Amino acid sequence: MNIAQMIDQSLLKPDVTRQQIEQLCLEGRKYNFFSICVNPVWVRLCKRMLYQSEVKICTVSGFPLGANNPEVKAREAELAIKEGADEVDMVMNIGAFKTGDFLVVEKEIKEVRNAVGKDKILKVIIEAGVLTNQEKVKATQIVKACGADFVKTSTGFGYGGATIEDVKLLREISGESMGVKASGGIRDYQTALSLIQAGATRIGTSSGVKIVEESLSAEN
Repeated sequence: MNIAQMIDQSLLKPDVTRQQIEQLCLEGRKYNFFSICVNPVWVRLCKRMLYQSEVKICTVSGFPLGANNPEVKAREAELAIKEGADEVDMVMNIGAFKTGDFLVVEKEIKEVRNAVGKDKILKVIIEAGVLTNQEKVKATQIVKACGADFVKTSTGFGYGGATIEDVKLLREISGESMGVKASGGIRDYQTALSLIQAGATRIGTSSGVKIVEESLSAEN
């Protein structure tokens, strides 16, 4: 298993500098991660830095709270695609979902899906750490019905990270036709491997270098 090709190497903190983003792109090339994941403001720079590279560019929409209006999320995603993003990880409207306003959630996912386009990847973050198991099931069903490519566990911004139990549940509900991205608190190879074995098809982490190096040591 080439674990690097399952990793979105992420750098999403608000105090990230240009130099750190440039280093992220260099790491992307060196380790051949599936993608590097950055805030939208850095997409153009990453596009230049990763020119003629197979490493994809992933960015976010409505991140990290999910509390933007649907039009804002869609426009953010549309602009990011125009500037060179290959994938968009959007945060669903968690407040609307918890209220039971499922039509609001469906509307925004569909709007972002249209903005991203059929040839690019859309992942929807449900922030599983604030949901009951019943809500996780419902959220995953909505994400799938709205045509997203992945359901994603977490933003990693303080609401609990990816768990084996959540990944298993999301995989069970999503079936084999949709990806499951585990994100939040994944800092070593064994954790990443356990989540993949539970059903994750993509790992979001800022510890990709460590995970890949540990995986190589484990193979030797």
